[in-house]
Amino acid sequence: MSMLSNLDLIRRVPLFATLTTEQAGFLAGAVVKRRYKRGENVVEQGKVSDSLYILLAGRARVVMADNQGKEVILATLRVGDCIGEMSLIDDEPHSASVVAELQSDVLILARDAFSRCLAANFAINDAIMRSLVQRLRSAGQKIASLALLDVHARVANLLLDAAVVTDASGARLTPDKITRQDIAKSVGASREMVSRVMKSFEEQGFIHTLDTGALRVVERRSRPR
Repeated sequence: MSMLSNLDLIRRVPLFATLTTEQAGFLAGAVVKRRYKRGENVVEQGKVSDSLYILLAGRARVVMADNQGKEVILATLRVGDCIGEMSLIDDEPHSASVVAELQSDVLILARDAFSRCLAANFAINDAIMRSLVQRLRSAGQKIASLALLDVHARVANLLLDAAVVTDASGARLTPDKITRQDIAKSVGASREMVSRVMKSFEEQGFIHTLDTGALRVVERRSRPR
């Protein structure tokens, strides 16, 4: 990352793909790079920040907590995803925290530069709008899952969505280890309940834990319920 200029980094961000040379040059002088340690907050629920954050490397999770400290994982963010655009648009505090799940490199763009980008380039407006719509759809699907599906179905859907790599046999693999606690926070269930569900899936041959901690997930004609 140290070998790349700000302009090189901007050109690698899909959101900025349509910028003119002049616009990209302006942004190159306006952005700051920062590295976040694993577990460090990029933005914090209830607080206001005046910047747009773009994930360049690593991975982060969107977490919402109540007054008692109970957490739910709303989403996982990957390279190219934006953070904080909602607060920039409506001037409200962040509705959730974004926490670096791995050591992560982030490009930070201040509010004034972000506003100038929106005013000068329709394609960026369109990209931001599509991103927000996608997040609304994902939130709607999560709400429906919590309201309509039992824990077995919610865990099955989570594992199938996380298993993005296909091996030679046609089964899918999760790219990383997924802890029972993280699954519980994502599906709105207790860790003990998730452990029972995972044990059941293992006994039925739906999942197999690899030496790395990643999961091999076998998709049947219908998802387990």
